[in-house]
Amino acid sequence: MAKTYDNKALIAHLSMFGACAGWGLMAPIGKDAMTHGFDGITMVTFRVVGACLLFWLASLFAPKEDVPRRDKLMFIGAALFGLVCNQCCYTMGLSITSPINASIVTTSMPIFAMILAAIILKEPITSKKALGVLMGCSGALILILTSAAHADGKVGDIRGDLLCLFAQFSFALYLSLFNPLIRRYNVFTINKYMFSWGALMLLPFTFCHVTEVLAQPIPTKTWWEVAYVVCIGTFLGYILTMIGQRTLRPTVVSVYNYVQPIVSVAASLLMGIGVLKPTHALAVILVFSGVWLVTKSKSRKDMEAEKKKVTN
Repeated sequence: MAKTYDNKALIAHLSMFGACAGWGLMAPIGKDAMTHGFDGITMVTFRVVGACLLFWLASLFAPKEDVPRRDKLMFIGAALFGLVCNQCCYTMGLSITSPINASIVTTSMPIFAMILAAIILKEPITSKKALGVLMGCSGALILILTSAAHADGKVGDIRGDLLCLFAQFSFALYLSLFNPLIRRYNVFTINKYMFSWGALMLLPFTFCHVTEVLAQPIPTKTWWEVAYVVCIGTFLGYILTMIGQRTLRPTVVSVYNYVQPIVSVAASLLMGIGVLKPTHALAVILVFSGVWLVTKSKSRKDMEAEKKKVTN
C-alpha cells in the first residue's frame, strides 16, 4: 500500500512540475503573441474555448462518469475561480505588464493557498511549511530580480501586476474550495465541464471583439504561439495539474508555482537575453528546498493520526 502511494505521489509531483514548466514558457510566448496580432481578450477566449473543444474530444476516449446535477452546478464555481477570474486576470495583466513582473507575482500564490487552506480546510500552518513558503518565495524573487537587472529597460505596469496578483488569489481560492470536487472525477470529466462553463461565461462578452481582431492579418508565428498557449499551456497544463491535485495538498500544489519563474529565466538564458550569475544557483537551491519543506510538512490528517496514536 505504501509503495502504491509513493508511486502516486511521484507521478503527482512530476505532473505538477511539468504543468508549471509549461506555464513558465507560456509567459514569454504568450506575451509575444499579444504584441503581434492578438490582445488579452482574444488570447483568453482562445485559451478557454480551444481547451474546451480539446477536452470534449479527449473525453470521448476516457472512461464515462455519471456526474450528479449538484456537482455539475458546483463546476460553475470552479470555472469562475479556477478559469475565468484566473485566466482573464492573468492574461489581461500579462498583456499590459512585463513577463518578468508577471512571473514575480506568481510567487504570491502559495502564500494565498497556505492562508486559505488554513481558513477553509483547517490545514495547520506549521513552522516548516511557513519556512518552506518563505524560502521558495525568496528564491524566486532573487532569480527574477537578478535577471531583471540585466534586462534592457523593460518596465512593468502596476495595473497589470495587480491583475496578475488577483489571478493568483483566485486560483488559490479555487484550490481550497473545490479540492474535494476535483478528487471525485477523472481529469477529462472535470475539465470538460469547467471549460464548458468558462466558455459560456466568456463568449457573450468577447465574441464580437474577437471577430474584429481575427478580421485583421495575423502572422503565422503568432498562430503557432497561440497553439502552444492553448494546447500545451492550457490543455496539457490543466490535465497535469489535476493529476497533481488528486494526490497533493493545495499548499504543496501551489508551491510548484515557483517552477514557472525558473523556466522563464532559463528560457531567457538560452535565448541569450539573460546572464548567468551565482545568485541563480542560490535561487534554485532556495526554491527547491522550499518545495521540499512544504512537501514534508505535516497535514491536518497527519497531526490527527499522531494525536490519535498518542491517545491510544
